[in-house]
This record gives sequence, structure tokens and C-alpha cells, in this order.
Amino acid sequence: MGNQDDGKHMKHLHSLFLLTFLVLSVSVLGKKWEVGPGLPLHSIKKALTLSQPFDTLFIQPGIYKEGNIAIHKPIFILGKSKPILDGEGKFEILSIFASKVHIEGLCVRNSGHSSVNDFAGIKIYNQKQVCILNNDLQNCFFGIYSQNSSQCQIENNHLLSASIQEQQSGNGIHCWKCSLMKITGNTIQGHRDGIYFEFVSNSFIWHNLSTQNLRYGLHFMFSNQDTYLGNHFLNNGSGVAVMFSNHVKMYYNVFEENWGDASYGLLLKEISDGEILRNVFIKNTSGIFMEGASRLLIQDNRFQSNGWGMKIQASCMDLTVFHNGFYGNTFDVGTNGTLSLNRFYQNYWDKYKGYDLNKDGLGDSPFRPISLFSVVIENNPPSLLLFRSMVAGLMDESEKLIPSLTPLDLFDDQPLIKPLKP
Repeated sequence: MGNQDDGKHMKHLHSLFLLTFLVLSVSVLGKKWEVGPGLPLHSIKKALTLSQPFDTLFIQPGIYKEGNIAIHKPIFILGKSKPILDGEGKFEILSIFASKVHIEGLCVRNSGHSSVNDFAGIKIYNQKQVCILNNDLQNCFFGIYSQNSSQCQIENNHLLSASIQEQQSGNGIHCWKCSLMKITGNTIQGHRDGIYFEFVSNSFIWHNLSTQNLRYGLHFMFSNQDTYLGNHFLNNGSGVAVMFSNHVKMYYNVFEENWGDASYGLLLKEISDGEILRNVFIKNTSGIFMEGASRLLIQDNRFQSNGWGMKIQASCMDLTVFHNGFYGNTFDVGTNGTLSLNRFYQNYWDKYKGYDLNKDGLGDSPFRPISLFSVVIENNPPSLLLFRSMVAGLMDESEKLIPSLTPLDLFDDQPLIKPLKP
């Protein structure tokens, strides 16, 4: 599939960059307002009252404690040296009720926290073409929240919280019932979920770092036709969860150091018709855990030093696992059933010990990636204490000779002999 498919995928990704986002330019004609301590105009709220649509507010350095600041007109708000908008732990700080608003260069901190209201540092209410760029959000319940909006750009923001419990924390970037969203270049740390999509379609998540969040680095619910590309999900409760969604494309991401009893690099639950291409899964409890997944292409990924490379529940079907590399995983593949309705072929397995007598680069005998001992652990977790014992080794070797408990039809009939290039 090689270069031709790579070209097709890159062409598709390029088209995603050309979605109908209106990136607002600060060169739009309008009056310029200087706002800051010691200036005649020292209140952001007052400046919003005096300004006209498409004017620009230049916010000078300082600390602004003005409660909730509501924006009801298209406006540019530009901060110099990150002026601080402080919610004092009581308020939603910036509430956007207009389309074509541009917020850039602010430090937004200390929003209110509530179990009833979803207070946010910046919240977009039912609007289009809003740009949130190059801001710092600190200690906010929800960081940036977009509700029933479309064609919005959330780019190069740094969101930092110190959440301790999931029930008392919000998400870093939260999108509900949105479309054509562009989430790029953000760093999100210490929230419940780094990025959360619910009922979001035709949107694009690119080049974000989501780390040390309590639950997921990225979480999809009922969200279709979305793409996430080139992101790094590091040391979260779990890396990414894609649930009850379809046609999600997952390219060139890194899922790393997501450890825990119920932790995964990538959790797929009740999803269909997706693509998982050229990702790296390294040092996770499970690289990918799948339940109720169907019609997925899993190709050109690297699974390295995970507890399980992939765990595929018996409810999965029509998966194509092609041209992936498995290196140094404790178990390459695990399952809880005896029937497999999926196809594995031309993957590299570092545990494969076969030969290639005709020198075509493919092993002459099939490789069965599920060990008997992994099946025993699936049904009796405490037996993990016997891992690397002579008993476990004998069980696995005997199962290779006379398969009985592992799925007979889960095998790679064309295993690669040489490792894949990084």
C-alpha cells in the first residue's frame, strides 16, 4: 500500500486544513482602544460597552478583577504581555455570546467551581467563527468550553489545572454539540479530560500535548467524522477513549506512559469504520483495548514495551491488522473469546521464531500472537504471579504445538521477518 496510500492520506489531511474556518485577522478596520491601569480607560467591561463591532481592545499588563465579562458583539481582544483576568474563584470569566470574536494573549485564571454550573475560563455560547489563540488558562474549572458552536479555532493555548478528583474537576477543552472545530497546538495538563468531544462532527485535533490529566487525554462520545493527528498523550489516567462514534481517523499520534489497572493508550468502545494509522503506543498497560469495534483499519503502528500490545474482546469483528510492529510487549495480543472474526497479516512480531526459506520477507509458518498464559491471566488475574516461571513457559510452548484454548483462527499467516523501519 506504501507511498500511494501515504499520498492519499496526506492529500486527505491537507484537505482537512482547508476546512471552512474563518481565521480572523487583526488588520480588520475598526477603532483601537487602549485598556489598562493608569489609563483613562481601565476597565475591560467599560471598553466593551463603548466599542463598536470589529473594534480592537488592546489590554495592557495588569490584573483585572471584573467578575464575569460578557461579550455580545464581534470584537478583537488582544493582550500585551499576558494581562491577568482573575475570576477570584467565583465567576465564569469570559462569556462569548457573539460570532467572530477573537481572544488572544490573555492569562485567564481562577474561575468559579461548581457541581451545578459548568463555569469556564472562556466559554462560547452558540456561536460561529470564534478564535481563541495564545492564551494561558490557570486553575479554571473548565478551561475553554464551546457549546453548540461551529467553525471555531482554539490554538496554541496553555491550560493548567491541579485537579485531584474527577467529580470536582472539569475538562481542559470541552466541545459539546459542535462542528467544524479546529483544536491545534494546545498544551493541556491537570484536568479531568484534556480534550472532550460530545456530539462533535467534522472536526480536527492536531499537534496538542495532553498530559497528567485525571481521566483521558482525549475523550470522544457520540462524535463522528473527526480526525486527530500528531498529538502526544502522555501519562494520563488513560490516553484516549473513542466511544459510540464512527468514521474517526487517528493518525501519527503518540500514546505514552498511560499506566493503571484500567488504563489504556487507546480505548475503543462501540465504534466502527475508523482508521488507526502510523501511531506509536509505548509503555501503556494496554496499547489498544477494543470492545464492540468493527470495520477498523489498524496499519503501520508501533507497539512497544506495553503490558498488552492489543486487547481485542470477542465482540469485535472485521478488524484489519496489517503491517504493524510489536516490540518488547509482555503480551502482544489478548482476547476473552475463542473465536476471532478479524484478520492479521504482514505484521512484525519480535517473538516470532519461524524461518523464511524462500527469502520473500515473510515467515513460512503462521504466528499465533496469543499465548496460553495470557488467556489464563484473562480468566484468573492472580495467576500473573507465575509470569516468567517455568510452568508458564511450558504452557505456552505446548499450546503452540497443539492449540486448544487460544483462538484457532487468530493468527498472522504472513508474519514479517525483518523489523519495520521507525
